[in-house]
Amino acid sequence: VGRVAAAGGPLLALVLLGASLAADAELSGVFQEMVKSECHFTNGTDRVRFLKRFIYNREQYVHFDSDVGHFVGDTPYGEKVARRWNSDPEWMEYRRAAVDRHCRHNYELSTPFLMKRRGERGAERVPSGPALGMTL
Repeated sequence: VGRVAAAGGPLLALVLLGASLAADAELSGVFQEMVKSECHFTNGTDRVRFLKRFIYNREQYVHFDSDVGHFVGDTPYGEKVARRWNSDPEWMEYRRAAVDRHCRHNYELSTPFLMKRRGERGAERVPSGPALGMTL
């Protein structure tokens, strides 16, 4: 009985270790990619800045900033992606036009709603949502 118990200890440790490694391997197969677009307004639409952030597993790897006018890599992989995207003139023109197509368009849609709410009770609370918060 003593030999069985002695042999069972390392076996139990290996089983638990194997289960832990299997659980880690299972979790490592879950990836999250997120793209976040932001519009920053100064003095109405006189000054508009558009940012588009590309995030993989909670790390921003590349972003587009309309003030800079091209993609900027935030990681070594993001630098490769930025070089590839920046080399495509059509893609860059599409991105640069996002200030008008995305930001100014949504601003014009939401302004009447926001102006109407200024005098209402509870209007000090900023409404949230993609069109109103300008963060998609």
